[in-house]
Amino acid sequence: MTSTVLVVDDDPTVAEVVVDYLRRAGFITAHAPDGPTALAMAEESLPDLVVLDLMLPGMDGLEVCRRLRRRAPVPVVMLTALGEESDRVLGLEIGADDYVTKPFSPRELVLRVRSVLRRVGAAPSTATDLLRHGDIEIDVAAHRATRAGRELSLTAREFDLLCFLLQHPGRVFSREELMHEVWGWSFGDRSTVTVHVRRLREKIEDDPAAPRTLVTVWGVGYRLDAAEAADSVRSADPVGMADAAGAADPAEPPRPADSAGPADSALPAHSPGATADPASGASPHPSTRP
Repeated sequence: MTSTVLVVDDDPTVAEVVVDYLRRAGFITAHAPDGPTALAMAEESLPDLVVLDLMLPGMDGLEVCRRLRRRAPVPVVMLTALGEESDRVLGLEIGADDYVTKPFSPRELVLRVRSVLRRVGAAPSTATDLLRHGDIEIDVAAHRATRAGRELSLTAREFDLLCFLLQHPGRVFSREELMHEVWGWSFGDRSTVTVHVRRLREKIEDDPAAPRTLVTVWGVGYRLDAAEAADSVRSADPVGMADAAGAADPAEPPRPADSAGPADSALPAHSPGATADPASGASPHPSTRP
């Protein structure tokens, strides 16, 4: 079945290029030049995915995304200006499934669209359609997750992440491993993982500020702990990941003073002088040799 993609962008040149590449890739496409038009078109016929520019006249892309997500869990790929990290993070936090920075390659955008649709359309492979962890239960076939009998409102990316962790309880994964194993990315901003871990904790933890199920392992990454191990988690998890906005992760205790520094996600992933990811185990300071 051919997927439909709604392209929302007020720049006619950009919209024409994106629509053309998507059509050539086999998608049915439609174009909306602004937020209200996009919402009206989605109300009339919900697309399979929305490519959404952030900078729109009248109603910005973040508000459009919020309203779309209230109506239905339609996947959203955001287009953002290069360097607007705070907008990218906010977009992910309100439910966007991916983002592409401008200027961008249309071919890369098509690949991202395909990747998101593949994640949404195909549940993670597992030996069973039912996964359980304490009071968390996932029906993979129905794409439904519950906690203590109450349904969890998860984005496609959060659902995939939770499924993967439930399939590998007790094992530690770095952010790079999660990006590759869960979403099939060999490149990208690691802060994406941090954002979704934090959002997932808000939905599965009794106290997201003191996580006892999805914990951080200093110098390595993240681990889904067994319920009976919860009491020992906090002493083994003394330091938290920095969040994607560059501040201390609210889900974890603060970093010790002697290793404090700006979060790595406040700088480009490969920027010279960026501090080390707390999950990487590397030295937190760059070399000062001449």
